[in-house]
Amino acid sequence: MYRESIVLGVAPTKRGILSMEEASRQKDRFMKVVREAMPDLVQIVDLDDICENGILYTMDDVPAAIEKFHTARVDALFIPFCDFGEEQCAAAIAAAFKVPVLVWGARDEVPNVDGARGRDTQCGMFAATKVLRRCGVKYSYIINCETESATFRTGLDRFLRVAAILKSVRSLRIAVVGQRPGPFMSVMTNEGNLLTRFGIQTIPVSASSVAQRATEMIAKGDSEFEEYYQDLKSRMDCSTMPEEGVRTAAALKISLQRFITENNCSAAAVECWSAFRALVGIPPCLALGELSDLGLPASCETDLNGAVTMAILRACALYEQAVFLADLTIRNPENDNSELLWHCGPFPYSLKSESCPARLVEARERFELRQGHLTLARFDDIDGEYTLFAGEGGTTTGPETTGTYVYLEVDDWKRWEEKLMFGPYIHHIGCVYGSHLPVLREVARYLDITFDDASVQGIHSL
Repeated sequence: MYRESIVLGVAPTKRGILSMEEASRQKDRFMKVVREAMPDLVQIVDLDDICENGILYTMDDVPAAIEKFHTARVDALFIPFCDFGEEQCAAAIAAAFKVPVLVWGARDEVPNVDGARGRDTQCGMFAATKVLRRCGVKYSYIINCETESATFRTGLDRFLRVAAILKSVRSLRIAVVGQRPGPFMSVMTNEGNLLTRFGIQTIPVSASSVAQRATEMIAKGDSEFEEYYQDLKSRMDCSTMPEEGVRTAAALKISLQRFITENNCSAAAVECWSAFRALVGIPPCLALGELSDLGLPASCETDLNGAVTMAILRACALYEQAVFLADLTIRNPENDNSELLWHCGPFPYSLKSESCPARLVEARERFELRQGHLTLARFDDIDGEYTLFAGEGGTTTGPETTGTYVYLEVDDWKRWEEKLMFGPYIHHIGCVYGSHLPVLREVARYLDITFDDASVQGIHSL
């Protein structure tokens, strides 16, 4: 599966006049937690070879620390305060990089007493963050709390997810396969703005080239294609389709995958039903779901902002699970606070309910997704202004339908519907299992875009 790692630079700081012994004790405690957080995804770069006990407290060590972090190409910085800290050191390190910065320090156990000076950690962070603001540094903060607390672990987890998303967005290359369908004015967006504002590149790929390669690999008996074709038939009931159609559907998946990777892309926006039917007789719905299972999310109907949304959610989930792009279709006939999340057949097979068989009908998947908690999001724009809509809800049951689907249940669907109707959004929404609203809120702040929280009332309907 496609994934990106995170290089985290850690620069602990202490006040020069305060106890090094106590600062080192604090550092050992929090670094144990940091090193245990996502060891398979996060590479830690410390300052143990730069300054005493790896703790920054003099400006003399700042240039070497900056050089080390630059050489390591850090994706994010963590500046933990062992005590009051040195604000000039913290600001100099943070200002040297354009990456997300996390500030935190452990809660002091007791106040100062006669003859004994405490750490004054919270006090020092109040001072230092003012200096960070003056230096133009955008930073995240975990509330002053105990090192071994759930609050610290949760905050660190969320920050690492923020860092993963920002790295993904700022290096994102999206393969745009074909053009948007003629009737779909709603998916129009400005590729130039995506590049200028966020560094997102779009790479045009001809739909006919994808189709031609698929046809050729069938004719040649391409080994990768043949292996995938057999795997597909072992997982899905393809009995309603002629063998030629199933083979074409499998070949489209391999062909799209190769074009995406050959162009150094990690996501795609695909002209689906309007192009591939004419080229090979079937839509590429199967391929879109299967690509998402490889960590290469692909939006349908050439929804470029939808592809960006899926890339955001993929990184938010730390590349550990597939994401999907759903149509907001109808309200659940059996539940006023529930909405059908549906599409004709491009959802990831890995998210299928275990109790539901998978079928391939007219090259479209048919199955219901598993139950669970969902985070939904939509990155979109109008008149050059970008917004990230996000909300959470649980899945529920509803009437059976065609395609791939699951029902969402929220606390107040009326408020959600009003948000979606009046915001700069369309009928496509990105979905991922898990609870990630605070992460997306923080990402929007770093990207300097509006965060639109589904739990907050917006414009009212009549």
